[in-house]
Amino acid sequence: MSPTPTRTRRRTVVSAAALSAALLAGLTACGGGEEPAAPSASGAPPANLTVLAASSLTDVFRTAGAAYEKAHPGTKVTFSFAGSQELAAQVKQGAPADALVTADTRTMDGLRAETGEPRVVAKNRLVIATGKGNPFKVDELKDLADPGLKVVLAAPEVPVGRYSRQILDAQKVAVKPVSQEPSVRAVLGKVEMGEADAGLVYRTDAARSGGKVVTVEIPDGQNAVASYPAATLRHSWNAGAAAAFTAWLSGPEAQKIFQEAGFQQP
Repeated sequence: MSPTPTRTRRRTVVSAAALSAALLAGLTACGGGEEPAAPSASGAPPANLTVLAASSLTDVFRTAGAAYEKAHPGTKVTFSFAGSQELAAQVKQGAPADALVTADTRTMDGLRAETGEPRVVAKNRLVIATGKGNPFKVDELKDLADPGLKVVLAAPEVPVGRYSRQILDAQKVAVKPVSQEPSVRAVLGKVEMGEADAGLVYRTDAARSGGKVVTVEIPDGQNAVASYPAATLRHSWNAGAAAAFTAWLSGPEAQKIFQEAGFQQP
């Protein structure tokens, strides 16, 4: 006898449930057959997180990421570093990522529709980076106006490039850069390799150059403060874990890591 319509519907529901169970079992098997990791002590669910971060955070985030993974078993944090303007373009194009940390609030504010509420997690300042031994005796901002000096700056759409122009214009220092780079790391690299005599970079980047450049401090009254906001991305598939990570960046463990790397408190 043919099954009644009611029974047919029941069999369809049961089949769908069985298929869902099979898919879940397959996903578990992809992890090597191990039991799923339990939430960490903070309650954050385990996840594979992708964080888009400003290039000036490269070194400190490698340390921070390792510390976060240790405190949150089952979570893997992968960083993608680039200039903040490049990161913004990636977010607008729907790049598969969970959180974003830029080197300025302006870039983050332009992504309100794509992010959660941002929070500044660190601050930084600019310095002049010169070649090893400072052969051209650069001592202050006005020295960068020397037409015989090869100065490299970040492009104006890059946060550090915008900060650079801001402080140079405020001091009425006219600089014609030999190149305008896509990130602070690119500026630093030009000076390290001797392709430029001087450049404006973040203090933390110059400190990590391993003695390849000489750092010339800029007085606070002539300097700019770079703020680093962090936010979750609305299209993240790991919303809870992403929120836990961005919140952790403001906590004592992460703040200690930032300060040890030369960043200022937010």
